[in-house]
Amino acid sequence: MLLYIVRHAWAEERDENQWPDDSLRPLTADGEKRFEKMLKHLADAKFWPDIIATSPLVRCMQTAELIARRVHSRPKIEAVAALAPPSDLSALVDWTTQHADSKVAWVGHAPDVEHLAAQLIGDGDAAICFKKGAVAAIRFDGPVELHRGTLEWLATAKLLGV
Repeated sequence: MLLYIVRHAWAEERDENQWPDDSLRPLTADGEKRFEKMLKHLADAKFWPDIIATSPLVRCMQTAELIARRVHSRPKIEAVAALAPPSDLSALVDWTTQHADSKVAWVGHAPDVEHLAAQLIGDGDAAICFKKGAVAAIRFDGPVELHRGTLEWLATAKLLGV
């Protein structure tokens, strides 16, 4: 199984006057454009999830929508509460097991995505830096299991020249 972990794209700065409820904070227009450029490069590299699980927070939903529009297979998006901070890895693994025949993408928040990736590829103590909009591909020989994944790649905007 192939699992992609995505940190949401560039969002507006926290501002209690504009977004008293931080869950409603959206992506910036520039953040959307920059992430779309990243997705063009990633699609060329076969970043083709079949289904996207996303935190229900607006900035993650918007990031998931950008992925779904750009990926040729037009993956289904499902809001999964386990991706909202603080993420629930056990619930995410259970959800993903239901989609074992698919390439799955999780769209979440820092530092949660960093901890999720560390738990999946090692003992959880690894320091993995997910910049805004970063995407990682983790391969499993079978179903998603803690400590059993292999990090195939981690792409950032800077790495892709975006």
